[in-house]
Amino acid sequence: MQITQQHTSVLIVGAGPSGLMMAAQLLRYGVQPIIIDNKQGPTDKSKALAVQARSLEIYRQMGVIDKIIEGGKKGGGVIFNEDGKQIAELSLDDVGEGQTAFPYILMYQQNKNERSLLDFLTLNCCPVYWNTSLLSATQTTGQVAVQLQTGESLQILTCDWLVGADGAHSVVRKQLQIPFSGDTYQHKFYLADVKIANKLGDKVDLFLTRKGFAGFFPMPEEDCYRIVGNLPDGFDNKAELQIGDILPFLNSITGQDIEIKQTNWFTDYRLHHRMADKFRVQRCFLIGDAAHIHSPVGGQGMNTGLQDAYNLAWKLAGVVNGQIKASVLDSYAAERMPVAKDLLNTTDRIFKLILSRNWFVGLFKKWLLPSVLRTAWSKPKIKEAFFKRVSQTGISYRDSQINLHLSLSTEIKAGDRLPYLKVYDEKKQQETDLHEWCSKPGFTMITLGKLQDLDLFTLAKWITQKYPANVNFFYLPPSAKNQQVFDAFGIKENRKMAIIVRPDLHIGFMNDVVDIDMMDNYLQNVVGVIGGTASDKTGEFKNYYQGA
Repeated sequence: MQITQQHTSVLIVGAGPSGLMMAAQLLRYGVQPIIIDNKQGPTDKSKALAVQARSLEIYRQMGVIDKIIEGGKKGGGVIFNEDGKQIAELSLDDVGEGQTAFPYILMYQQNKNERSLLDFLTLNCCPVYWNTSLLSATQTTGQVAVQLQTGESLQILTCDWLVGADGAHSVVRKQLQIPFSGDTYQHKFYLADVKIANKLGDKVDLFLTRKGFAGFFPMPEEDCYRIVGNLPDGFDNKAELQIGDILPFLNSITGQDIEIKQTNWFTDYRLHHRMADKFRVQRCFLIGDAAHIHSPVGGQGMNTGLQDAYNLAWKLAGVVNGQIKASVLDSYAAERMPVAKDLLNTTDRIFKLILSRNWFVGLFKKWLLPSVLRTAWSKPKIKEAFFKRVSQTGISYRDSQINLHLSLSTEIKAGDRLPYLKVYDEKKQQETDLHEWCSKPGFTMITLGKLQDLDLFTLAKWITQKYPANVNFFYLPPSAKNQQVFDAFGIKENRKMAIIVRPDLHIGFMNDVVDIDMMDNYLQNVVGVIGGTASDKTGEFKNYYQGA
């Protein structure tokens, strides 16, 4: 399919999870991007398997979560085996209970994620232009000119903004001449999607030995597993490798005979840990694997790319729609680069520990690791901290320049992800939660504490007249059924709090008083929201606040 447009506001290069999420989020804000990919079409193969809670929260906000949960499988836990014998078992059953609506890790293959996002694009009349490659990109002050190739056909397209989501070998990154700093792991690895006769259950089985490791990850389909491991010595340069070639090595590591009934996919590859020196150059951005790649420890890679897109999309859409000043785009790299760097360092250290053949490390894994794991897992605080990191719900942007914290609250601050707290809606007489309140595109203003009707009317009028397309308004008065919300934010009796939640579910503004001038200052001068001039809509004010 040939692109007929000569200009677009946003061009996305790459239709993997990150690029598709970028397109989907832009569509939520009414921006119609062009998305291209040099592949012939969607792939049925993928390395990523785990979907973390923070990504599931995004899917919920998009209204597609039910289909994804139905097609996935909850990860039951992790079993550690040393030389074929079980040394420790950690249950992941609802390990994040109370922290999110999705207190688990969902096994849902990357290609399924892509298919769900493609369906979202289709419903919003946004095609992917397959078999289309980026050949060059040239920036000027006001736009980017790109040369594209579709089959034998060449064309020039201009765009206001270019998003590189084209993977580890990103053409966009190379065109921008951004270094991709890092290294390649010494050994080569393999991945196999198989159906086996062995009954390993619904937990991840990790087999560790001095010779290497193998991980069995349960997939949603019955008796199907993804096996990941290092190739045995001497196999790095073996041509046309098949799963049968490594089966004896796999059997020796697991201490059992693995009976493979069907092989759906087998590949060998090298792993890298690299990060782009910049995530943005003028009008061009990098997201996902184009910006950072790392080891598969913890199932973080695909989820981090989804978060990159989620963070950038609302800012870019605001600029494209003329609702937010372009300065907000500076916060993308400022917020996401520290996350990528921390993830790179953490996964690298853990992966090197798993691969280490050092005799001392071997003794630690065999004799001390089981005790350390069991002791740590028995402590609720450690389990909670583990889930926050793995699920990515603990990621915070407290140091970001587009947040403003004016509250005495220390447990929750501006920049943190809005906590998942259940709310009883007194008006509708039903239970909901703060995340559900933030399901619509745009900022969400939440006031906590007793307000007079005139105060509510004034707030609603201010929003309707100045930010009709940018801000949603919710009000939660004190009540016994909602006391846990007030306790979480540290709101004392007869006190109030004003919160403005960013479109990406991170708190942008917190204040212990409900003051329009202060909130106006935050939106206009801190974030750069451009106020509107809507006509008076007094009759519609009652729709702006709930919970009264």
